Amino acid sequence: MVTDLGHELEATLRARQEMGPGLEPQLVERFVDRLEAEIDRRVDERLAQRRYRGRDTNLPIVSLIFAIPLLGIGGGTGGLPGLVVVSLAIVLVNLVWALRQ
Repeated sequence: MVTDLGHELEATLRARQEMGPGLEPQLVERFVDRLEAEIDRRVDERLAQRRYRGRDTNLPIVSLIFAIPLLGIGGGTGGLPGLVVVSLAIVLVNLVWALRQ
């Protein structure tokens, strides 16, 4: 995209030379609009990447951190039914969180 903007800037400067300074405000405004659109696109892309990355790693890590002791407590106290209840609770928390994203 940098080369696209560079080519557009060169074209804008050539157009200014050919058409004269009378059209300069319109040429500059058009180039600035294109530049702003490119900046917005890049910012949106980076924000989407951050959201995606955070979504993929944060909850699974936290779930594992809490799941290990909870499964131990549930299994030690309630046996197999305790393991099932804790496992279902972990799955439901992850499912609700994923659906809200």
